[in-house]
Amino acid sequence: MQQPQGGELPKCLLEFGGCSLLERHLQLLRGVGVHEVVVALGFRSELVQGELERLAWQPRPQVVLNSGFELGSVLTVHTAADAMTRGGDVLLMDADVLYHRDIMAALVAGARPVNRLLIDRSFEPGDEPVKICVRGGVPVELRKKVAAELQYDTIGESVGFFRFDEAGARRFAAIVADYVNSGRDNLPHEEAIRDFLREGTQPAEVVDVTGMPWIEIDFPADVERAERDILPRLS
Repeated sequence: MQQPQGGELPKCLLEFGGCSLLERHLQLLRGVGVHEVVVALGFRSELVQGELERLAWQPRPQVVLNSGFELGSVLTVHTAADAMTRGGDVLLMDADVLYHRDIMAALVAGARPVNRLLIDRSFEPGDEPVKICVRGGVPVELRKKVAAELQYDTIGESVGFFRFDEAGARRFAAIVADYVNSGRDNLPHEEAIRDFLREGTQPAEVVDVTGMPWIEIDFPADVERAERDILPRLS
Protein backbone atom coordinates (compact mmCIF):
# COMPACT_ATOMS: atom_id res chain seq x y z
CA MET A 1 0.00 0.00 0.00
CA GLN A 2 1.41 3.37 -0.95
CA GLN A 3 0.67 6.83 0.36
CA PRO A 4 -2.28 8.50 -1.40
CA GLN A 5 -1.54 11.68 -3.29
CA GLY A 6 -1.23 14.47 -0.74
CA GLY A 7 -2.86 12.37 1.99
CA GLU A 8 -1.90 11.12 5.41
CA LEU A 9 -4.23 8.15 5.52
CA PRO A 10 -3.74 4.71 3.94
CA LYS A 11 -6.28 4.53 1.18
CA CYS A 12 -7.88 1.33 2.48
CA LEU A 13 -9.04 3.36 5.49
CA LEU A 14 -11.06 5.82 3.41
CA GLU A 15 -14.71 5.54 4.42
CA PHE A 16 -17.71 5.42 2.14
CA GLY A 17 -21.14 5.12 3.65
CA GLY A 18 -19.60 4.83 7.11
CA CYS A 19 -17.51 1.79 6.15
CA SER A 20 -13.80 1.71 5.36
CA LEU A 21 -12.58 0.14 2.13
CA LEU A 22 -10.80 -2.44 4.26
CA GLU A 23 -14.00 -3.47 6.01
CA ARG A 24 -15.82 -3.64 2.68
CA HIS A 25 -13.12 -5.95 1.31
CA LEU A 26 -13.45 -8.26 4.31
CA GLN A 27 -17.24 -8.31 4.10
CA LEU A 28 -17.21 -9.15 0.38
CA LEU A 29 -14.56 -11.84 0.84
CA ARG A 30 -16.59 -13.43 3.61
CA GLY A 31 -19.65 -13.26 1.38
CA VAL A 32 -18.02 -15.57 -1.17
CA GLY A 33 -16.57 -17.93 1.42
CA VAL A 34 -13.01 -16.59 1.66
CA HIS A 35 -11.85 -16.58 5.27
CA GLU A 36 -8.05 -16.78 5.02
CA VAL A 37 -6.91 -13.19 4.42
CA VAL A 38 -3.40 -11.74 4.34
CA VAL A 39 -3.03 -7.95 4.46
CA ALA A 40 0.28 -6.60 3.13
CA LEU A 41 1.00 -3.22 4.72
CA GLY A 42 3.52 -0.42 4.35
CA PHE A 43 2.59 3.25 4.71
CA ARG A 44 1.31 4.00 8.24
CA SER A 45 0.68 0.33 8.88
CA GLU A 46 -0.17 1.04 12.52
CA LEU A 47 -3.37 2.80 11.42
CA VAL A 48 -4.50 -0.19 9.39
CA GLN A 49 -3.69 -2.56 12.23
CA GLY A 50 -5.72 -0.28 14.49
CA GLU A 51 -8.68 -0.65 12.14
CA LEU A 52 -8.30 -4.42 12.23
CA GLU A 53 -8.33 -4.25 16.03
CA ARG A 54 -11.49 -2.15 15.92
CA LEU A 55 -13.21 -4.53 13.54
CA ALA A 56 -12.19 -7.56 15.63
CA TRP A 57 -12.56 -9.59 12.42
CA GLN A 58 -12.56 -13.35 12.81
CA PRO A 59 -10.66 -15.26 11.74
CA ARG A 60 -8.15 -12.46 12.17
CA PRO A 61 -6.34 -11.52 8.95
CA GLN A 62 -2.62 -12.17 8.90
CA VAL A 63 -0.54 -9.00 8.60
CA VAL A 64 2.77 -8.83 6.73
CA LEU A 65 4.85 -5.65 6.68
CA ASN A 66 6.85 -4.16 3.84
CA SER A 67 9.36 -1.74 5.35
CA GLY A 68 10.42 -0.67 1.85
CA PHE A 69 6.96 0.31 0.68
CA GLU A 70 8.33 3.53 -0.90
CA LEU A 71 9.74 1.30 -3.65
CA GLY A 72 7.53 -0.66 -6.02
CA SER A 73 4.45 -2.68 -5.15
CA VAL A 74 6.23 -5.83 -6.37
CA LEU A 75 8.10 -5.75 -3.05
CA THR A 76 4.81 -5.59 -1.14
CA VAL A 77 3.58 -8.67 -2.99
CA HIS A 78 6.86 -10.42 -2.18
CA THR A 79 6.22 -9.97 1.56
CA ALA A 80 3.15 -12.18 1.11
CA ALA A 81 5.03 -14.90 -0.81
CA ASP A 82 4.49 -17.47 1.92
CA ALA A 83 0.73 -17.07 1.71
CA MET A 84 0.85 -17.36 -2.08
CA THR A 85 2.63 -20.70 -1.99
CA ARG A 86 0.65 -22.51 0.71
CA GLY A 87 -1.56 -24.21 -1.83
CA GLY A 88 -4.99 -23.59 -3.31
CA ASP A 89 -6.33 -20.63 -5.23
CA VAL A 90 -5.03 -17.15 -4.41
CA LEU A 91 -6.76 -13.80 -4.85
CA LEU A 92 -4.49 -10.77 -5.25
CA MET A 93 -6.46 -7.56 -4.74
CA ASP A 94 -5.58 -3.88 -4.60
CA ALA A 95 -6.89 -2.29 -1.40
CA ASP A 96 -7.87 1.09 -2.85
CA VAL A 97 -10.93 0.00 -4.85
CA LEU A 98 -14.62 0.62 -4.12
CA TYR A 99 -16.62 -1.98 -6.03
CA HIS A 100 -19.88 -3.91 -6.37
CA ARG A 101 -20.22 -7.43 -4.98
CA ASP A 102 -20.82 -8.70 -8.52
CA ILE A 103 -17.18 -7.95 -9.28
CA MET A 104 -16.10 -10.17 -6.41
CA ALA A 105 -18.50 -12.84 -7.66
CA ALA A 106 -16.95 -12.63 -11.14
CA LEU A 107 -13.48 -13.07 -9.66
CA VAL A 108 -14.30 -16.24 -7.71
CA ALA A 109 -16.98 -17.82 -9.92
CA GLY A 110 -16.66 -21.51 -10.77
CA ALA A 111 -15.24 -24.50 -8.97
CA ARG A 112 -12.47 -25.06 -11.53
CA PRO A 113 -9.01 -23.72 -10.52
CA VAL A 114 -8.13 -20.86 -12.86
CA ASN A 115 -5.85 -17.91 -13.48
CA ARG A 116 -8.18 -14.96 -14.05
CA LEU A 117 -8.07 -11.23 -14.79
CA LEU A 118 -10.99 -8.79 -14.75
CA ILE A 119 -11.40 -6.25 -17.56
CA ASP A 120 -13.60 -3.18 -17.92
CA ARG A 121 -13.92 -2.06 -21.53
CA SER A 122 -15.41 1.30 -20.48
CA PHE A 123 -12.44 3.34 -19.34
CA GLU A 124 -11.00 6.82 -19.73
CA PRO A 125 -8.12 6.97 -22.20
CA GLY A 126 -4.72 8.10 -21.00
CA ASP A 127 -1.61 6.77 -19.33
CA GLU A 128 -3.06 6.27 -15.84
CA PRO A 129 -5.28 3.16 -16.30
CA VAL A 130 -3.50 -0.20 -16.35
CA LYS A 131 -4.75 -1.76 -19.56
CA ILE A 132 -5.41 -5.38 -20.47
CA CYS A 133 -5.22 -6.31 -24.15
CA VAL A 134 -6.88 -9.53 -25.31
CA ARG A 135 -6.35 -11.44 -28.55
CA GLY A 136 -8.33 -14.58 -29.32
CA GLY A 137 -9.62 -14.68 -25.75
CA VAL A 138 -6.08 -14.68 -24.32
CA PRO A 139 -4.57 -11.73 -22.39
CA VAL A 140 -1.48 -10.56 -24.30
CA GLU A 141 -0.61 -7.31 -22.54
CA LEU A 142 -0.94 -5.69 -19.11
CA ARG A 143 0.51 -2.19 -18.97
CA LYS A 144 -0.37 1.48 -18.70
CA LYS A 145 1.25 2.19 -22.07
CA VAL A 146 0.44 -0.20 -24.90
CA ALA A 147 2.79 -0.45 -27.89
CA ALA A 148 1.21 0.99 -31.02
CA GLU A 149 2.12 -2.09 -33.05
CA LEU A 150 0.47 -4.55 -30.65
CA GLN A 151 -2.42 -6.45 -32.22
CA TYR A 152 -5.44 -7.24 -30.06
CA ASP A 153 -9.19 -7.78 -30.31
CA THR A 154 -10.21 -6.12 -27.04
CA ILE A 155 -8.74 -3.55 -24.69
CA GLY A 156 -9.95 -2.48 -21.28
CA GLU A 157 -8.85 -1.38 -17.85
CA SER A 158 -7.68 -3.85 -15.24
CA VAL A 159 -9.76 -3.73 -12.06
CA GLY A 160 -6.63 -4.58 -10.07
CA PHE A 161 -7.95 -7.96 -8.90
CA PHE A 162 -6.31 -11.23 -9.97
CA ARG A 163 -6.96 -14.90 -9.27
CA PHE A 164 -4.30 -17.60 -9.47
CA ASP A 165 -4.66 -21.34 -9.26
CA GLU A 166 -2.11 -23.23 -7.15
CA ALA A 167 0.45 -23.69 -9.93
CA GLY A 168 -0.10 -20.14 -11.14
CA ALA A 169 0.37 -18.67 -7.67
CA ARG A 170 3.65 -20.54 -7.20
CA ARG A 171 4.94 -19.44 -10.59
CA PHE A 172 3.90 -15.84 -10.00
CA ALA A 173 5.58 -15.84 -6.57
CA ALA A 174 8.78 -17.10 -8.23
CA ILE A 175 8.65 -14.31 -10.82
CA VAL A 176 8.13 -11.73 -8.05
CA ALA A 177 11.09 -13.18 -6.10
CA ASP A 178 13.27 -12.86 -9.20
CA TYR A 179 12.27 -9.18 -9.51
CA VAL A 180 13.32 -8.54 -5.91
CA ASN A 181 16.54 -10.57 -6.12
CA SER A 182 17.60 -8.87 -9.35
CA GLY A 183 17.17 -5.33 -8.05
CA ARG A 184 13.83 -4.64 -9.74
CA ASP A 185 11.95 -4.20 -6.48
CA ASN A 186 11.14 -0.60 -7.45
CA LEU A 187 8.63 -1.75 -10.08
CA PRO A 188 4.85 -2.20 -9.85
CA HIS A 189 3.59 -5.74 -9.35
CA GLU A 190 1.69 -5.50 -12.63
CA GLU A 191 5.02 -5.87 -14.41
CA ALA A 192 5.49 -9.28 -12.79
CA ILE A 193 1.94 -10.27 -13.71
CA ARG A 194 2.69 -9.14 -17.27
CA ASP A 195 5.69 -11.48 -17.38
CA PHE A 196 3.53 -14.26 -15.96
CA LEU A 197 1.03 -13.78 -18.78
CA ARG A 198 3.53 -13.37 -21.57
CA GLU A 199 5.62 -16.44 -20.78
CA GLY A 200 2.49 -18.50 -21.47
CA THR A 201 3.27 -21.47 -19.22
CA GLN A 202 0.15 -20.92 -17.11
CA PRO A 203 -3.09 -20.40 -19.10
CA ALA A 204 -5.10 -17.35 -18.05
CA GLU A 205 -8.59 -16.13 -18.81
CA VAL A 206 -10.23 -12.72 -18.86
CA VAL A 207 -13.68 -11.97 -17.44
CA ASP A 208 -15.49 -8.86 -18.68
CA VAL A 209 -17.05 -6.79 -15.87
CA THR A 210 -17.97 -3.79 -18.02
CA GLY A 211 -20.97 -2.00 -16.55
CA MET A 212 -20.39 -3.17 -12.99
CA PRO A 213 -19.75 -0.25 -10.60
CA TRP A 214 -16.18 0.21 -9.35
CA ILE A 215 -13.51 2.85 -8.98
CA GLU A 216 -9.84 2.90 -7.99
CA ILE A 217 -9.06 5.71 -5.54
CA ASP A 218 -5.93 7.54 -6.69
CA PHE A 219 -6.78 11.25 -6.49
CA PRO A 220 -9.12 13.52 -4.49
CA ALA A 221 -11.43 13.68 -7.51
CA ASP A 222 -11.78 9.90 -7.32
CA VAL A 223 -13.11 10.19 -3.77
CA GLU A 224 -15.75 12.65 -4.95
CA ARG A 225 -16.71 10.43 -7.87
CA ALA A 226 -16.86 7.39 -5.63
CA GLU A 227 -19.29 9.15 -3.28
CA ARG A 228 -21.39 10.61 -6.08
CA ASP A 229 -21.47 7.91 -8.76
CA ILE A 230 -20.36 4.54 -7.33
CA LEU A 231 -21.58 4.32 -3.73
CA PRO A 232 -25.29 4.81 -4.59
CA ARG A 233 -25.07 1.81 -6.97
CA LEU A 234 -23.62 -0.64 -4.44
CA SER A 235 -26.74 -1.45 -2.43
